[in-house]
Parts: sequence; C-alpha cells; structure tokens
Amino acid sequence: MDVNSVSSSTAAGASAAATASKKATLDYDTFLTLLVQQMKNQDPTEPMDATEQIAQLATFSQVEQTIQTNKNLESLLQSSTLNQAGTIIGRTITNADASVTGVIKEVQVYSDGLVAILESGEKVLVGAGVTIS
Repeated sequence: MDVNSVSSSTAAGASAAATASKKATLDYDTFLTLLVQQMKNQDPTEPMDATEQIAQLATFSQVEQTIQTNKNLESLLQSSTLNQAGTIIGRTITNADASVTGVIKEVQVYSDGLVAILESGEKVLVGAGVTIS
C-alpha cells in the first residue's frame, strides 16, 4: 500500500475541514460585529426587543453546534474510509460491468471515495456494483 497517497488524501481532507472551520469562525465574527453594530445604531426610543435578540443568539448557537457536528462526522467518515481501504488490499475486485478484475495492490483515498489500483496497474473506482472477494 502506498502510504504517501493515503497520507496526502488524509491531509487534503483535514485541510478542507480546517478551511470550513475557518470560514465558520469568520461567519461567527461577522455575526457578532453585525449584532454589536445593530445595538449601537438602534433607535433609543424603540430599542431592539430582547426576545428577538435572544432568538438570534439561539439560532446562531444552533448553527455553530451543527458545524461542530459536521466536523466530527467528517472525521468519523475519514476514519471509516481509511479502515475500509486497509481491509481491501490483497483482495480481488471486479468492476460493475465485469470488464476489469484483479488483485488490489494499493488504495488511493479521496474525499469522495476510494480508487483501487490493481497489480496490473489498472484503476477501479470502489463504488456501487463493484464486487470485492
């Protein structure tokens, strides 16, 4: 198995997760900036309703929790994909239309799935209709 291809794919997935996390932080900062500006510029004779303000904060809290949940799910999926990649090396794979078959020499892990590289050098996308025995 080519450890470099698995490592680079894992690093790419981690980089994507870090970018998403950074984006979420920027959105959080933007939300707080807008909230502070809204409070500074409100009409003193008709201040912002406290209930509305709490509802906005609660909604943002839910969004932040969803982002954290998504990050945890991404990590779990990466772990599952790496585990699957390790278990199919040395096994025989046949693609969906049975035109390619062979023993898996190595597996490349991508964010959207696995590609099995056979001893013959051919590549097979591990997906629906593929048989591994």
